[in-house]
Amino acid sequence: MTTATKKKAEADEAADEHYIPAADALQAVLAKGQRPSRPSALSASITFGWRAMLKIKHVPEQLFDVTIFPIMMTLMFTYLFGGALAGSTGEYLQYLLPGIMVMSVVMTTMYTGVAVNNDITKGVFDRFRTLPVWRPAAMVGYLLGDAFRYTTASVVILVVGLIMGYRPDGGVVGVVGAIALLVVFSFAFSWIWTMFGLLLRSEKSVMGTSMMVLFPLTFLSNILVEPATMPGWLEAFVDVNPVTHLVAAARGMMDGSTDVGEIGWVLVASAVLVAVFGTLTMRLYNRK
Repeated sequence: MTTATKKKAEADEAADEHYIPAADALQAVLAKGQRPSRPSALSASITFGWRAMLKIKHVPEQLFDVTIFPIMMTLMFTYLFGGALAGSTGEYLQYLLPGIMVMSVVMTTMYTGVAVNNDITKGVFDRFRTLPVWRPAAMVGYLLGDAFRYTTASVVILVVGLIMGYRPDGGVVGVVGAIALLVVFSFAFSWIWTMFGLLLRSEKSVMGTSMMVLFPLTFLSNILVEPATMPGWLEAFVDVNPVTHLVAAARGMMDGSTDVGEIGWVLVASAVLVAVFGTLTMRLYNRK
């Protein structure tokens, strides 16, 4: 490149730096017409929920934890403990299946926090925060997407159980009601993990913390055995465990002996979880 050419290029670059477009030029490139209205809270939440569904579509391996894992849990616990605890696998399956359904779904709730933490690490949330939408919509969208996963896990376990010989005396109404109650509780319970997803530094930390909470809650409950067979001090913990009440409510509905008190307890607990951890999550989200 000659000296004259270099000087011309430098002059053009300097002119570009000080160029101020005219108002007419700006109007020509800007969108014309009325500015679109701000989306409603419901619309924004559904949109973010659809985003979560599209992630499953592009990475179907995400469904392994709500398909393969529940099948393994159902088969393993039925045939390992059925003969020893109930005398036959068929009788034990009638007791076990609602509990395994609760265990499998509740344990998958931690992936909500993992997904939130992963998006924060990638910087996606920085973009979300600039959008003119209802602020909690991104969080609610995650949970709406995960509600599909919870329902899928419940249906998979039910189908496997029916093949193995499980027969719900509560009929279709009882089964649908139990799954709906489980999805409602899991939706509320997932707010705990969204908080941890915002609070902790890595997705491994979120998973580790989640497992430390989920393992005692699920195994120290009435999922596998009756609490009456446990030591007194352990039975006292099991009796106040929210998972115990959820299992009792779901088991009663599926067995045709609905316990209104247990259902009410679960719904109240769900409302408290959303009120407490939903508020904490949004405060962290606004400050982070």
